[in-house]
Amino acid sequence: MNPQLGRLAKVEIRDIWKSEPGDFTPWLASDENIALLGETIGLDLEVEAQEKNVGPFRADILCKDTASQSWVLVENQLERTDHIHLGQVVTYAAGLQAATIVWVAARFTDEHRAALDWLNEITSDEFSFFGLEVELWKIGDSMAAPKFNVVCQPNDWSRNVSSAARTAGRSSSGNSQIMLEYWTASQELMQKRGGAVRPTKPQDGGYMNFSLGKSGIWLNGHIRVNPPSVSVMVTIGTDDSLVLFKLLEKDRTEYEARFGGPLEWLERPSRKQKLIKVELPGADPANREDWPRQHAWIHEKLNALHATFSSAARTLDPADYEPDEGIAE
Repeated sequence: MNPQLGRLAKVEIRDIWKSEPGDFTPWLASDENIALLGETIGLDLEVEAQEKNVGPFRADILCKDTASQSWVLVENQLERTDHIHLGQVVTYAAGLQAATIVWVAARFTDEHRAALDWLNEITSDEFSFFGLEVELWKIGDSMAAPKFNVVCQPNDWSRNVSSAARTAGRSSSGNSQIMLEYWTASQELMQKRGGAVRPTKPQDGGYMNFSLGKSGIWLNGHIRVNPPSVSVMVTIGTDDSLVLFKLLEKDRTEYEARFGGPLEWLERPSRKQKLIKVELPGADPANREDWPRQHAWIHEKLNALHATFSSAARTLDPADYEPDEGIAE
């Protein structure tokens, strides 16, 4: 017996979104839809502002990458790409110091696709340019469903190679090269095993950031060659860091039970960033033969921290903090 299947039918986007600033931008800036866009390009995004002023202009959507804590600019249009929007993308990116620029359009012309490819080639690996085409589809009388298609993106492979070359050229000790290779191997294991923690682009430093679902609170992997150490942690880095740290520490026993073991709670009074940390005893990142064990541990503990703290990270409210009597705020 042949199953009954429907047929996909394309929907004209102007039938759904009449106005770009009045309809499409507010729709895209909602939590559900910005998450869909982020999933398409492999980032966890949180909207910071709509129609953000950049000199005399207004950028459509400004987001935070909740893993790297860097700015992400989203510029959109409901027509095919044009030179005006290309100029706006570059102008807004410079004015807002955005590390990632996402241009969303109904259709990309060949010349504008080539322009983004060229920008990805000539800029450092600190910057990324994405081009996305937006479509709407439905089956029968169903509601229209959005689909983002990536038409331009950074060539991470070539950038990692060039980053490694730069690292080797500037590092006499070779520590940066080791770190880049370490995080690259760790990323490959994370991609293979999956989990709630999304892998990020390998770096040549001691830290790797991962999203916890909220800007200002994120996960870290940390390695040090001398003295050797491997650890993972929750980092709290907002203007209310101390208050948020205290709110979590108040329920320390509950969180450690959920995590499955003790955690190191580092208030660090002289520093803005507060840490909740766990370290792998006796680990040396320079020992390549031990990398599989270390990377498996990092993967396991990052996902355990995510399961333990992700809900709290999204819902913590500094207004809920009630300092103990006699403790200065």
